Amino acid sequence: MNKKMIDPESSPWAPFGIQLRKFREAKGLRQEQLAPRLKCSASHLSYIELAQRPPKRRLAELADEALDTDGTLLLMWFQLKNAAILEGFPEYARYEALAEQIRIFEIDVIAGLLQTRAYATAIEMSAVRQGSATKKLAEERIELRLARQKIMDRANPPLVHVVLDESSLRRVVGGREVMIEQLLHLEELATRPQVVIQIAPFHLGENRPFTHMVYLLTMPNRKVLAYGEIEQRGYIDRDTASVAALVKSYDRLAVEALGRAESLAFIRAVRRDLEWMST
Repeated sequence: MNKKMIDPESSPWAPFGIQLRKFREAKGLRQEQLAPRLKCSASHLSYIELAQRPPKRRLAELADEALDTDGTLLLMWFQLKNAAILEGFPEYARYEALAEQIRIFEIDVIAGLLQTRAYATAIEMSAVRQGSATKKLAEERIELRLARQKIMDRANPPLVHVVLDESSLRRVVGGREVMIEQLLHLEELATRPQVVIQIAPFHLGENRPFTHMVYLLTMPNRKVLAYGEIEQRGYIDRDTASVAALVKSYDRLAVEALGRAESLAFIRAVRRDLEWMST
């Protein structure tokens, strides 16, 4: 039987179908063997693999479970369904799911991989109130953010190194209770062996090397990709020289920021101040 090849650019859902087929074949399963576990017919599964029909969220969830994919297909489903979230971001999220190391610097807000649902909801619903997003889009953004976080709970998670500017801790998002919960979540994450959280305090002043957010992904082939955002557009930087400069600056930032233990103590101190204010 000849296997029909799929052009990844033939449909927005083609990458999902290609990946689903790869996962299925890696397990040595035929479509008629996998379909019952996905609560669909073999012909319906074929249409999805050929990108002739869009998958439902439940099918992506069941496929992840049946094929042991650590939530990869559900993440792809969110990325493709919400491709309008920010141009360039879905591409970044696909690389993020495969990366062996993720290095992040954030200003003003807690990085998305570290956000609680309540914190993420406060940010996205603010966009709804300001008229820059619909409630449906905000809800989809929240679910995508939480789906991305599943990479930190898989059997072999990537090393996640996050440097947060002090402003992200001081800026109260969603009210004190939401912020206290968020800071407690950071404290828990900071104790995980594969997570490093550092704080860049205000007193670094002009010695802080970045004035904007920076994301660096180290892929399995050791290639490093950078991600940035300008004017509501995200972009992947693959240029070796410019990425190397960002890596060098990130390494300097990590040296100048508070150490791991000092950062954890700093987060606790900010959280306790908020708790004291709440009482």
